[in-house]
Amino acid sequence: MATHEPLLEILRGSVVESTHFGSIAVVDSTGKLLHSYGDPGGVAFLRSSAKPFQALPFVERGGVEHFKFTQSELALSCASHETAQMHLDVVKAMQAKIEIQESDLQCGPHLPGDASNLRLVIQNGITPTPNFNNCSGKHTAMLAHAKMRGLPIENYLAHDHPVQQDILTAFSEMCGIEREKIELGIDGCSAPNFAIPLLNAALGMARMCDPHTLSEARATACKKITSAMTAHPEMISNYGEFDCELMQIGEGRIITKRGAEGFQIIGLMSGVCGENGVGIAFKVTDGDKSTMNENLETSTRVRPSVTLEILRQLKALNESQLQSLAKFGPRKILKNYAGINTGISQPVFKLA
Repeated sequence: MATHEPLLEILRGSVVESTHFGSIAVVDSTGKLLHSYGDPGGVAFLRSSAKPFQALPFVERGGVEHFKFTQSELALSCASHETAQMHLDVVKAMQAKIEIQESDLQCGPHLPGDASNLRLVIQNGITPTPNFNNCSGKHTAMLAHAKMRGLPIENYLAHDHPVQQDILTAFSEMCGIEREKIELGIDGCSAPNFAIPLLNAALGMARMCDPHTLSEARATACKKITSAMTAHPEMISNYGEFDCELMQIGEGRIITKRGAEGFQIIGLMSGVCGENGVGIAFKVTDGDKSTMNENLETSTRVRPSVTLEILRQLKALNESQLQSLAKFGPRKILKNYAGINTGISQPVFKLA
């Protein structure tokens, strides 16, 4: 039986001080497992990496056209935004089009990830509201889906609500796994979430990027979602954040979406690594928690470096692109608070 393997090591001097374990699956849109590391069949919750799939039934049913959503608004529907002011403005605009109230969202509030807005909240004693939640775009789109179909919105997060049932069915079909084999849980934002093998999650993302075998309506919806994500990566996370910068450098050929507790999903359009689209899913078993510096900016230790190393090994990024993202890895020099070099962090895996 395959097991999780070392993904990234932290060295202080010449001594390995920490090791982060995990598994990787790389699958093309035909379902072929191209590369793996650790346990590609390992089951993990996608958490926020599921958001493009959760938006899919709404888009497929014509929701973008029904509410005249812009590409920015569709991108925010798939986002883990950082609650910059631009994110708050877009989600409010979406809610005005739908004719719902912020109080209809059942995601709960949390502090902004955006440093400027976090300072404002702290300095002015602002109490965050549901729109501050980095899932507020997703919840607004779920409410839009319900409103468009004349469904109740009071219980839009219930597992048996038609919106959630449509999402589960679409997710099952995209990832090539029976609904009954999908493990269900409740996400941090209270919406249903899904745990499946990494290779199935990677397949779903490969099909999202290369939907030529899907129905015309679904293929069109997939293209709308990937186009919105790559056109407005700042809506998916924030300027300066890894997901945003990778998609900017990728110039419409790469999409990526982080999830909580160490999950990451990446999609490569047809032609980046062969004629078929490619999906990549990996899980860091320790959860890969973010840290905050003195400027209130957050950073993630493992997933950006691992993502870049995967893309380097697949030759999906050229040297110029890798250099533009060097602050995220793959190999990084570590410094202490006085600016003194203390060691390095580096990926330690080779894709099979």
